[in-house]
Amino acid sequence: MPRSKTLPAELDPSARQLVTRLRRLKDHSELTMRQLAAKTGYSAKSWERYLGGTSLPPREAVEALARITGTDPVPLLALHEIAADSRDGRRASPAVQQQDEQRGREQEPPAHPTTRPLAVPAAPTPPRAPEPAPGRFPHIALTAGIAALAVALSAALLLVLRLDDDAGQAAVTVSPRTTAASPPPSYTCHIARVDGLWSAGINKGRTTEIGYGATGADVAEAQCLLRRAGISPGGIDGMFGPLTLRAVKTFQDRAGLTADGIVGPRSWKALRG
Repeated sequence: MPRSKTLPAELDPSARQLVTRLRRLKDHSELTMRQLAAKTGYSAKSWERYLGGTSLPPREAVEALARITGTDPVPLLALHEIAADSRDGRRASPAVQQQDEQRGREQEPPAHPTTRPLAVPAAPTPPRAPEPAPGRFPHIALTAGIAALAVALSAALLLVLRLDDDAGQAAVTVSPRTTAASPPPSYTCHIARVDGLWSAGINKGRTTEIGYGATGADVAEAQCLLRRAGISPGGIDGMFGPLTLRAVKTFQDRAGLTADGIVGPRSWKALRG
């Protein structure tokens, strides 16, 4: 299996944690990029960007990967929400800074005019009350509006920066439902003869039909019986991946059955016989 590329150094901590977990699920399922695209509806190129950390995957893509790997999607979706919020906050910060700079230029005092000597009138005249310059009141209203907008934008910027600082610490502890996903169950083969048939002691003798992509105790039972027959299915992890599929087809061909890769009643009978 090819080694995963190093994630970008500038990747947000919450996004880095999300991508790392998605990579583990993909590697554990032994799915290729094409198989992942076929099962989730997202192209192989898209998954290369998602798992490479260059693009945040959509919420639906995260749910699809959790579904096909039998993983609880709640912790992954919590990480996705935090990563999306952090990304939106970083996008908003440059816009706020640009508006602050523009407001500062508008509020700069005008250049001091050159002082000219005043002409002395021939005779004093009574002072007149100053008249408001044309357009002065609209200008004052505009300045007050800009100041109010600046205060609102500054408050929003402080809130975004605080959310960025707390994002790494929040991780998946935002609520009891978003705790880290529990590790997959482990299975141990206890090969024994029960009523004249071989059993691994995992699925209580069931003959449920299973195929590629299935998970659980029935898959682990079949993996144990394949190993007893001298054919390695990979790990005893309860996941019907490519290695298990190849082992099933090899056993079916050896037993004179149709090598379709599906463990049905006939294949169970041959494995237990």
